[in-house]
Amino acid sequence: MSRWTSYNLLFFIKRKKLLKSGKASLFAKITVNKDHTEFVLNCSVTPELWSKENGGAIGNSQEAKLVNEFIDSVKFKFQSIINRMNNAGIEITPEHLKNKYLGVEPSIQTILGIFNDHTLKIKALLGIEYSKGTYTKYRSCYKHVKDFILFKYKKADLAILKVDHEFISNLEFYIRSEKRCSHNTTMKYLNIFKRITRIALHNDWLKKDPYSNYKLSWKKVDRDYLSEEEISRIIKKEFSIERLQMVKDCFLFACYTGLAHSDLQRLTPENLIVGFDNKQWISIKRKKTNVLSNIPLLPVAIAIIEKYKDHPVVIEKNVLLPVNSNQKMNAYLKEIADICGITKTLTSHVARHTFATTITLNNDVPIESVSKMLGHSSLEMTKIYARLLDKKVGRDMEHIAEKYSE
Repeated sequence: MSRWTSYNLLFFIKRKKLLKSGKASLFAKITVNKDHTEFVLNCSVTPELWSKENGGAIGNSQEAKLVNEFIDSVKFKFQSIINRMNNAGIEITPEHLKNKYLGVEPSIQTILGIFNDHTLKIKALLGIEYSKGTYTKYRSCYKHVKDFILFKYKKADLAILKVDHEFISNLEFYIRSEKRCSHNTTMKYLNIFKRITRIALHNDWLKKDPYSNYKLSWKKVDRDYLSEEEISRIIKKEFSIERLQMVKDCFLFACYTGLAHSDLQRLTPENLIVGFDNKQWISIKRKKTNVLSNIPLLPVAIAIIEKYKDHPVVIEKNVLLPVNSNQKMNAYLKEIADICGITKTLTSHVARHTFATTITLNNDVPIESVSKMLGHSSLEMTKIYARLLDKKVGRDMEHIAEKYSE
């Protein structure tokens, strides 16, 4: 916050330095605490009309009224500038006030102003460079930062210059404590906010990187996936309720292809191709990474496509499968899990994990091939899914057991 105890705005003329018209230029003197500065205003007055004691023109002439109206407008403008600077936490000095009034400094760069501007750019590039999920995350982070500033500083916004190591530390604590976010979710929000500070650094609105000595860390999280026995349970279960049967089939299709829900939902007949081996493949650019993903179709997946080729939704929307929204699909998967006696939390993303572990890696498919099918931009991303399953470990150790049994 800016620290100041006294402010004064004084108007005066210099009678010894008159204009050619015989009038005197009007000056303003700004004093904040003990510092002051003065500058000429775009106004002049007949010296005889000026009252030093009143700090304005005297009389009822048209000139006197215009001069006093101008002075009132200057006072109002300065008060508005002070309010904005104070709310933004910008240091208030006579020079700052003068420059803001004259417009010789750029507009105040605030945290939420920069954040909102960048978020609007993301919105404008939806479907081109960014996904709806990315935009939603930015909007959520923006709201958390906005609430934090109001909670901690009692301000609607702050100057970007106020962002330092202490600000980041307090923001992290606020998101954890007040917003009840997990460690990794908190780190994701701080990482988004880090991108906002990068924008400020690149534009010289910030002189020092507030993240320079601040380390973001993520905790390893075990990702749920289905075993072969659990997949078998779901396959064998037939549902009389159509919505559950449809969700079951779409979920199984994702288990055998590794497609994320967003990609599963937008599959069209054009994504179904004949590969070099004369067999059916899925070829699609991932919505999240824009990386091409080519996946040979297993018999189960082919059967599911064939089953729904004449479904009204498939025909109307020209898609391969009648995929519900992610929210609905996850809600119905909970019902399916309960009916099938599966205690794990089933979500559409569990299918992707299942493909990466149980279906491929556990069956000795090289991690490089799995990475390509998943549409990952790097092998490091695939290693997150690489589970050392007991079944595979047992197979890998068999030949060693034989050697040492001799």
